[in-house]
Amino acid sequence: MKAQEIEDRLIDFAVLVIDIVEDLPSSRAGNHIGGQLIRSGTSPAPNYGEARSAESRRDFIHKMKISLKELRETLIWLKVILRKKMAEGSIMIAAIAECEELISIFVASTKTADSRI
Repeated sequence: MKAQEIEDRLIDFAVLVIDIVEDLPSSRAGNHIGGQLIRSGTSPAPNYGEARSAESRRDFIHKMKISLKELRETLIWLKVILRKKMAEGSIMIAAIAECEELISIFVASTKTADSRI
């Protein structure tokens, strides 16, 4: 997969996360989870943008691992929302599936980059 395709998927994922957060209930839990999800779910795209212009392979790996960490956090928040039934099920299942695919891409990319040091 090309770097621009990954970046586009991450941007689309960030938009999906924003849509989910905007539909969460305006409650103490909804606001807390929404704040956490908006931070973790929208940060992989700009972090990946930074990784694409990394100064070294180690810098690239570091930035990719930051994106991976944020994706993993996002996955947990999405699962909490699904389990608590705070949002419509089909959009949550789609978001979780995309997050899992992105995590797989980032795991593979970091492993490949690590093996080339």
